[in-house]
Amino acid sequence: MGYQVPSQGKVIINPHKPIESSELHKSISFVAPYLELPEELTLEEFLQFHFQFKKAAISFSEMLSLASLSDAKHKQLRHFSSGMKQRVKLIAAFYAQTPILLLDEPTSNLDEAGINWYQTTLATQLGTRTIIVASNAQHEYVGHNSIIEIG
Repeated sequence: MGYQVPSQGKVIINPHKPIESSELHKSISFVAPYLELPEELTLEEFLQFHFQFKKAAISFSEMLSLASLSDAKHKQLRHFSSGMKQRVKLIAAFYAQTPILLLDEPTSNLDEAGINWYQTTLATQLGTRTIIVASNAQHEYVGHNSIIEIG
């Protein structure tokens, strides 16, 4: 994701159509609990900003409705709970039309309803793009084709 500079090697998404590193963000959606949101923006402003850089798969109102955040669209992100912030990060990743989805501990801070939404949404995305989940929680990667355990 560009957070660390590799000491060697390179990332190849499609060997027949190389992607410049400066354009890599258009191909990858990424969620992690340590990613910060611009807290001075409202939810609606954040989504408008985010989806200037990635194509949205559905409308903003659909995104918010599915994630149960419709009532919070005019609220600044600084006033969101940690679970609401995690849903916002997941909205930005799930509903961006990118071929790769990277999820690092995606249900961190989510309540039971949030986990159910995550699992339902993830199930709709299986087979549509490459999804990599990094987690110790089994409920975060149910339904995946391959599981690699690193000990």
